[in-house]
Amino acid sequence: MEDPFEKRKSRGLRAGRLLAIDAWIDSSLYEAGFKARQFWETMTIFFRRFRVTGWRRGIIEFLSEGFTMGAAGSVVLLALALPAFDETTGNWRQQDDFAVTFLDRYGNEIGQRGIIQRDSVPVDEMPDFVIKAVLATEDRRFFEHYGIDFLGLFRAMSENVRANSVVQGGSSITQQLAKNLFLTNERTVERKIKEAFLSVWLETNLSKKEILQLYLDRAYMGGGTFGIAAAADFYFGKQVKDLNLPEAAMLAGLFKAPTKYAPHINLPAARARANVVLTNLVQSGFMTEGQVLSARLHPADVVDRGDRKSPDYFLDWAFDEVKRVAAKSGNHSVVARTTIDMNIQRAVEESLEFHLRQYGKQYHVTEGAVVVLENNGSVRAIVGGRDYGASQFNRATKALRQAGSSFKPYVYATAMEHGFTPDSVISDGPISWGAWSPKNYGRSFSGRLTLTTALVKSVNTVPVRLAKDYLSIPPIKAMAVAMGVESPLEAYKTMVLGTSGMTVMDQATGYNTMADGGFAGTRHGITQLVTHSGELIYDYYKDAPKPKRVLSEQAMSYMNSMLVQVPEIGTARRAALPGIRSAGKTGTTQSYRDAWYVGFTGNYTAAVWLGNDDFSTTKDMTGGSLPAMVWQRFMAYAHQNIDLKPIPGIKDPFVDAKVAAKAAETEKKNADEAAATAEIERPPVLSSTTTKALRQMSDFFHAAPVLEAPAEPKTLSAL
Repeated sequence: MEDPFEKRKSRGLRAGRLLAIDAWIDSSLYEAGFKARQFWETMTIFFRRFRVTGWRRGIIEFLSEGFTMGAAGSVVLLALALPAFDETTGNWRQQDDFAVTFLDRYGNEIGQRGIIQRDSVPVDEMPDFVIKAVLATEDRRFFEHYGIDFLGLFRAMSENVRANSVVQGGSSITQQLAKNLFLTNERTVERKIKEAFLSVWLETNLSKKEILQLYLDRAYMGGGTFGIAAAADFYFGKQVKDLNLPEAAMLAGLFKAPTKYAPHINLPAARARANVVLTNLVQSGFMTEGQVLSARLHPADVVDRGDRKSPDYFLDWAFDEVKRVAAKSGNHSVVARTTIDMNIQRAVEESLEFHLRQYGKQYHVTEGAVVVLENNGSVRAIVGGRDYGASQFNRATKALRQAGSSFKPYVYATAMEHGFTPDSVISDGPISWGAWSPKNYGRSFSGRLTLTTALVKSVNTVPVRLAKDYLSIPPIKAMAVAMGVESPLEAYKTMVLGTSGMTVMDQATGYNTMADGGFAGTRHGITQLVTHSGELIYDYYKDAPKPKRVLSEQAMSYMNSMLVQVPEIGTARRAALPGIRSAGKTGTTQSYRDAWYVGFTGNYTAAVWLGNDDFSTTKDMTGGSLPAMVWQRFMAYAHQNIDLKPIPGIKDPFVDAKVAAKAAETEKKNADEAAATAEIERPPVLSSTTTKALRQMSDFFHAAPVLEAPAEPKTLSAL
């Protein structure tokens, strides 16, 4: 048994140790606090020596706040600069060494792309007045600023306010080069921020002479030409070295508005602009009025180029296609035969411009884009905007705009492949998918509907219900990709109503799958590539991958049987073609920012988008209004004087009747030709008297003796 005394002693020892630890902690904390107070007091006394009062304190406070804001600003600037500097990855200095001459589908030359390095004229070899004319008009303080000319920007703003319109631009040559090398012409705040950072980056990595050289070589100069060397040859038939002052002034006036002042289109406007450049030369101090007087009195004349208009948006896209196809061959100087039909191209341009001029203000819409494919996949026309000179950004192949209801056919096509039919009935009732509760356009519901009715009336709840309860999102995305959509689709539930961005080219490609009998992979813009020596290096019909079926015949027939009703009794009645059956689907996005109509006949597929570059809303413009009208006008032209084909899987009585009439006409023509041939080959029918006379003559000749030829004489004496 344990001794109670020992037990108490043990507890006392443990308590003593705990008290000792507690005392050590207390004393340590006290000493630490004392030393901290002592250190603080020492530091306070030390820094009192630097304490200022009065006006000096104000300066110190200002600088302190400046350093604080500067540090925070540096972090923000770094965050904004990183996306801009990502654009500089790759060999951006190297100019494309491809030189491509383009022909249309009939073999006519339509333009060129690519710039060979030897075509570039060094800045030092250009006449002095050429450089001065460009600097006086585009960036007078080019050699003084560091990428961004704040004084020039302030001056331009003042002039614009004074004139109550935009009469001067504030972008420096470096900023314009940054846009040409790395960015697009989209008018967004993000692009302007990137442009500013990239301008400073260019100034850091290049000399002023290099920046000016790249700018003069890369700028678009109208008439399908890029660079001042190509423009000098196109407009004046000269090299840059041989230009005179009036010609240099005319070229310098093209940089800001090459289409508006292109001298082969509007010579008076080009001469007026050249006169402004001459004034700029005087005002900037580069030349005197006496030196430019002769140029004012004797303006430049240009080489007559007729009314040639280059399909520049198509050529830009086709140039990328050529580089992709020809890269493996090693031949970079080629002639490309393309699929473009210039008659259809002009009709599309005319239709878009006509409707935007007529109704643009009414609907508050300023831009549009169109792609036309023949149903065999040949790209017949591309319009990437209203004015290539004002903006080279190709809205048809690069702009990602929400598709709205024009995406629904991809959902319905997936449903057709999963056993649904046009007569399948789905409820058009309120539906919620998580926190998302989509509504119909009229905020009403119609109960149970067939899929045909839901598609024709563009009901929103039905495709959502299909995706939520029967299909899921991945198969729908996979179907769109299989049908040719290359735009990055967001695999999110709202995708079924077209919230993902898509290009006009992708929309035309996807719908063309249904117009081509369910086959995908046929879209192409180049049919042949030939070297200048005549060597064939690419033939689409031999070298391109074979098309693949992505929609079964049944699903394709179901889809087309539904889509033909949209322009007949649905939302696209303004797209109906007189005497020609067509199919298609409208699309309108939230707040009326984007409006689409994508449709096809048995011959052509075309996608039309209308909207604004700044994503501002339109005035209640739907896909069934202006886009359908644009589509109808050029498609009616495209179907003139051609053999009409039926839409795959659809019985078209009108087309069938025309085909039957054509076949009957051909059969009758062949029969007539055969009869005429037989008439020529048949022996003539003779009278009995003539026949008797011929028989008597035959008997006479048979009874007459045979006369032999005399033997050849052997010698002269025998004669």
